[in-house]
Amino acid sequence: MVNCIRLNSVLRATGRALSTTAGKKQRPLAAETSDQHHGTRNNFSDVQSVRHEQARHSVLIGCPARINENKFLKYLSQYGEVASHFFFDSNGTHAVVEFVDLQSVESLLSGTKIPNDEDLFVVPYKSRYIRVKTTEVGQQAASSLTPPPPPQSPPASRVFQLCPLLSALEEQAHVLQDELQLTEESVRLRYLVSSLISDIATAYFPEATVHLYGSSVNSFGKMGCDLDLFLNLEDIKGYKSGKTPSSYSAEFWMRRVSSGRTAQQKILSVIGECIDSFGPGCNEVQKILNARCPLVRFSHQSSGLQCDLTADNKIALRSSELLYIYGNLDHRVRPLVFSLRCWARVHGITSCIPGQWITNFSLTMMVLFFLQKRNPPVIPTLDQLKNLAGKKEKIMVDGNDCTFVGDLNKIKQSANTESLDTLLIEFLEFYGKFDFRTNCIDIRKGIEKNKPEAAALYIQNPFEQTLNISKNVNQSQLQKFVNLTQESAFTLQDQARRSSKNGKPWGLASILQTTSSDKGATTKRNKKVSASERIGSLLDSLKDNGNTGKTEAEH
Repeated sequence: MVNCIRLNSVLRATGRALSTTAGKKQRPLAAETSDQHHGTRNNFSDVQSVRHEQARHSVLIGCPARINENKFLKYLSQYGEVASHFFFDSNGTHAVVEFVDLQSVESLLSGTKIPNDEDLFVVPYKSRYIRVKTTEVGQQAASSLTPPPPPQSPPASRVFQLCPLLSALEEQAHVLQDELQLTEESVRLRYLVSSLISDIATAYFPEATVHLYGSSVNSFGKMGCDLDLFLNLEDIKGYKSGKTPSSYSAEFWMRRVSSGRTAQQKILSVIGECIDSFGPGCNEVQKILNARCPLVRFSHQSSGLQCDLTADNKIALRSSELLYIYGNLDHRVRPLVFSLRCWARVHGITSCIPGQWITNFSLTMMVLFFLQKRNPPVIPTLDQLKNLAGKKEKIMVDGNDCTFVGDLNKIKQSANTESLDTLLIEFLEFYGKFDFRTNCIDIRKGIEKNKPEAAALYIQNPFEQTLNISKNVNQSQLQKFVNLTQESAFTLQDQARRSSKNGKPWGLASILQTTSSDKGATTKRNKKVSASERIGSLLDSLKDNGNTGKTEAEH
C-alpha cells in the first residue's frame, strides 16, 4: 500500500458524504479521484491502490427491509471498528460496510453461519456477500431507514430545471456532469464487486489479480455504465531466472495448450462456470469465448451491475489510465466531454444499440484531439506524454508501444485560458469544417494526416495504430454529425450576440433539444421538443441495458 496514506489525506478533502459513516478513525473516502476545482492531481496507480484496499476491507450485506441502523451498527461493532457504510435498495435492502482492519472482516465471516435449508442443498461457498437477519418480531420505526435506490442507477435529473436559471454555460456543463458522473457510492460498490469476483478467481489461480478498466475508472464513466473487469494472469507466468548452486532446477508440471488464446478460453470457461455455480448474486452468465476478446458476461443482481470479465485486454488497461490522465490534467476536459456526450445522445449521434453510430470512446478521442489543436494546446499529445516517461514506464503490449508518463506532477499545466463556453463553440466549429474526406484523427501526434484507408470516419487507435476505432461509422451518420455541429454552433453564436434570453432555452439547454432533422422524432416536422422533456427522457435512458450489448469501446 505504497502512497495510500498520502493519497488518503488528499481524498479526505475532496470526499463526498455517503449515506452514513462511523468512527473517529474512519478511513477517508472520495467522491472523485481528483478535485478539478481545487487542483488536486492524484496518480492513477495510487487511486487504484486505495480503492482496492478499501474493497478488501469491505463486505456486502443483505439486510432486513427498513433496517434499524443503530442496532445494525452495534451488531457489527462486536467484530471490529466500522470505518464507513452506506445502504441502497436493489432486489432488497443492501449495505456496503468497510471495516478499519482486515481482521474485523475475518472475524465477521468466522461468526457467520452457513444457511440451513431443509428443501435444497446449499453450495458451501463462503464469500464476503452475507445476509443479516433480525431476531425481533418488528423493527423500531424511530431508528429505521428506507434505503435509497442502487447507487449505479441514474439520478433524477435537475438539469432541465437549473440550466435556464444559471448565468453561464460553464455552470450548466458542471451541473450536467454532476448529474451524470459516477457517485462515490457507485465507485465503492464497483470495486467491491470486483474484489468479490477476484475471490472466486484466486481460488483457482492464487496469484491472479482482477482489475477494473474502462468507464468505471477512466474518469468519464456515467451512472449505469457496465463494469469491465480484467483477469491478470501475468504474475503467474513470471519466471525467476538466476544461477542456482545445485545441478538441479525445478519447474511446475503444467498442461500445455496450442495457443495463449486457447488458454484464455479454457480459464474463462472454468471461472465463468464457477461464477454461475458458486457466485452469490451472480446470474445470467454468458461465456462468449469466440469473440475477438474472449469474455464472460454476467449480471451481479444484488448490485444491479452488468459485468464483463476478460483475460487478455492489457491495452484496454493502458487506455483507461491514459483517459484518466487527460481527464485530470485540466478542469475543463471532463465537463466538456460529459456535455458533448449528452448532446450527441440527444440527437442520435451515439446510441445504446451497436451499429453505425459514433461511440462514446470515439467522441472522447475527437474532443481530446480538438483540445490538442488549440493555441496554446489544452492537453499534450500522446507522444509528448511518452517523452516524459521514465524507464520503468516503457511498456510494450503485443508489439504496440503503450508508453506514457504516469506521474501527473511531471506534466506542465496548460497556458491556455479559454473558457469552457468558448471551447464548446470552437469544438462545434472545428468539426463542422473538418475535412473528413481526406484526414484522420490521431491523438498520438495531435495533427491531421491522410487516411491510411477508405472510411467515412477514421480515428486512429492511440496504441494499436493500424486500427480505426470508428470503422463502424457510415457516411450518412458522419454527415448527420457534421450538420449537427454546424447547427449547434450557429445557435450558441447567435445567443452570444444577444444580451437577452427572452425566456427561451439557452446555452446547453438550447442545443439539448431535437429538431425535425433528428431521426426518430415523435413530434411533427419542424416542431422542437422541449428541452426539459428531452433531457429528462435522455437521462432516464442512460442506464446501459445488458440486453442491448455494449455501446462503448472496451477502452
